[in-house]
Amino acid sequence: MVVVSECLGFGAVRYDGQILRSRFVEALRDHVDFLQVCPEVGIGLGVPRDPVRLVDDAGRLRMLQPATERDLTSAMWEFGQRFLSSLAQVDGFILKSRSPTCGPGDVRVYAPGERGAGMRKEAGLFAQAVREYHPLAPVEDEGRLTNLQIRHHFLASLFTVARFRSARARGTIAELVRFQTEHKLLLMAQSPALPQWLGRLTACQDGAPASQVFQRYAEALGPGLRTPPRAGTTVNALQHAFGYLSSRLTVQERRYFLELLEEYRGERLPVAAVLTVLRAWIIREGEPYLEGQRLFDPYPRALLELADSGQGRRA
Repeated sequence: MVVVSECLGFGAVRYDGQILRSRFVEALRDHVDFLQVCPEVGIGLGVPRDPVRLVDDAGRLRMLQPATERDLTSAMWEFGQRFLSSLAQVDGFILKSRSPTCGPGDVRVYAPGERGAGMRKEAGLFAQAVREYHPLAPVEDEGRLTNLQIRHHFLASLFTVARFRSARARGTIAELVRFQTEHKLLLMAQSPALPQWLGRLTACQDGAPASQVFQRYAEALGPGLRTPPRAGTTVNALQHAFGYLSSRLTVQERRYFLELLEEYRGERLPVAAVLTVLRAWIIREGEPYLEGQRLFDPYPRALLELADSGQGRRA
């Protein structure tokens, strides 16, 4: 299940009464269950309504409605805690960018009475509560998801979390071992140390019940997936996979693969292009270990969209 800001194509609940369209959210509808939320409507604000903003009041972050002079901070925190604590199963969040409520990190914070550009940027109050209550779930806004690399990372994380939740629901160490095995290269692309650390957690159980082992694993997996992989760590995972195939490839194919890696490293090629070539060789050569690696199939292929905002890997 993915929690999504209701204004992103589900309801005309934006402060100005508009409904916004997100191509990405529309594409995702066929592959996930959505739960819509508008926290501002959730605390009783109408549509349309006077805008709210975040204000730094002597170091305390407050959410105010300047036109009415209402302080909505407590109401929003209470709503976020009540709503988020009620979610038994959630795999990710897609939130409205720049919203004082939902923006994951690009919300302007003002000094009291200020009308200018703002002091700094932070996450909205609801988005802050999301991180507290659901640290494993990936969180993005619809604006950043127009970036190809960010979108790929979000989708890979989203469906990885969903698969982990399914394994956890089955509740056996054998399921955790299977999950760890299938995701080894994907985790290696995040950080070479991550699959090693998670592998030790899986192997060294110290007699702990399976539920406790899964909890420890989740506490390490969430932070490990949060930061988008660097080109260098991704290249390391791709080279690791290539090592299983290189002896069966021609000299020209090996040279071509190395050229692709350099194109990717130089941000002239998306990682999906390199993965596609490797996947074709895996199918041709019938390499069982690589056939089961989620690095090559992290999310439904129907969601692979090469359109890009052109803002680079770290937009």
